[in-house]
Amino acid sequence: MNAPGIGLFIEEHGEIVGVADGIAWIAGLPSAQCGELLNADDGSRALAFQLDERLIGAILLDQPRGTGAGVRVRRTGRRLAIGAGDALLGRVIDPLGRMLDDQPPPDIAAYRPLESASPPIVEREPVARPLYTGNTIVDTLLPIGRGQRQLIIGDDGTGKSALALDAVINQVGQGVRCVYVMIGQRRAAVAETIDLLRQTGGLAHTVVVVAEANALPGVQYLAPFAGCALAEYWMRGGHDVLIVYDDLALHAQAYRELSLLLRRPPGREAYPGDIFYLHSRLLERATALAPSQGGGSLTALPIVPTQQGEIASYIPTNLISITDGQIYLSHPLFASGMLPAIDIGRSVSRIGGKAQDKAIAREGARLRLDYLQFLELETFTRFGTRLEPGMAARVARGRLLQALFRQPRLEPRPIAYQMAWLVALAEGWLDALAPDALQLALGRLRELASGAPALSAPRADWMTFAAAWLGRP
Repeated sequence: MNAPGIGLFIEEHGEIVGVADGIAWIAGLPSAQCGELLNADDGSRALAFQLDERLIGAILLDQPRGTGAGVRVRRTGRRLAIGAGDALLGRVIDPLGRMLDDQPPPDIAAYRPLESASPPIVEREPVARPLYTGNTIVDTLLPIGRGQRQLIIGDDGTGKSALALDAVINQVGQGVRCVYVMIGQRRAAVAETIDLLRQTGGLAHTVVVVAEANALPGVQYLAPFAGCALAEYWMRGGHDVLIVYDDLALHAQAYRELSLLLRRPPGREAYPGDIFYLHSRLLERATALAPSQGGGSLTALPIVPTQQGEIASYIPTNLISITDGQIYLSHPLFASGMLPAIDIGRSVSRIGGKAQDKAIAREGARLRLDYLQFLELETFTRFGTRLEPGMAARVARGRLLQALFRQPRLEPRPIAYQMAWLVALAEGWLDALAPDALQLALGRLRELASGAPALSAPRADWMTFAAAWLGRP
């Protein structure tokens, strides 16, 4: 028995026996748990990631020059967490919460664990409120609800990131906080994104989480979980949050690299067998909470590239099956100048229609069908086929819709803009406008949209507004 006043303290020490490509193999620490934070004597930190019979495989979070075999390692008993709160709005951070801009450190309100369980069913409520992205096609034909998970998919260079940036910029003044996660991106692309957000005012309500292409693979792997932890803090506080993961294919590649270095058996395309679980447990954290839980929401826009338009490849099909719909951007449409290059026939929103404002849903009820019929008929017109009057009218209407759907990059349009042209289209007031006159009218509508009626206003009020916009008696 110990003498009075004398305590017995036992601390485990391990030792690094090998380091390679962001992975440390550690001997000892028999009580370490998977996901536990480990501190090394040289100042580096690691995350216990794989528990083997004799060794611990840990992913390095930082790697000083002297990190190598023989360095002693201690347990912390803690899991990795990141600071959260409104003080981070407008800031650029890495997945470990370190500031990457030149501003002073913020006052951290709370810490959130990077890994946490998704809300159970009893804490959720159906998605019933719209999240407006500012994109004409999305807000009218592929609506997104607050709490939805909508995949953005397409070949490289088709405008996936631009579409997500438009959605972030459109939340200015909407009371929606945003988190933009950049995984494995080049430094030039990171700097361009931050500059665009700053110039458009979108950075003030956004946190940018950056894991550059030259970051350790473990840091890239943690990036989306860090962004999700930040977003969950606000969601649990009753706020609406939008998070963008740009992109999850590079995240999957970082996880594949870690898994192969940890000698896990490879599966299809050398990805580990739990790659589906990795992304599903991340995206399942996006939801709409019940009023008893604060009523907040977390809307996720994951981005994944395709190769030659092949959406049936491994990672895209995984994400399509996890999410509530996809927005597909087509390279042929992009090459033809139809921007944004959204392929309506291959895009779907499985929830958004239930969250769409009733007035918008009523006015745009037949738009998708009309546009898809036009795309089929347009194929025949390329061969000089003569069309009967009914089909010619459908083609003319489809070309009018194409002109209405065209939208420059980084120019999100308010929902009042969408409602006004939908009413004018239903009344036939846009049919006789020449293309140049239509573009002038749409530019004038952007200026007048701030004075539009509320969406809940009677349709007669919207007809009056649309008539005044077009200069009709």
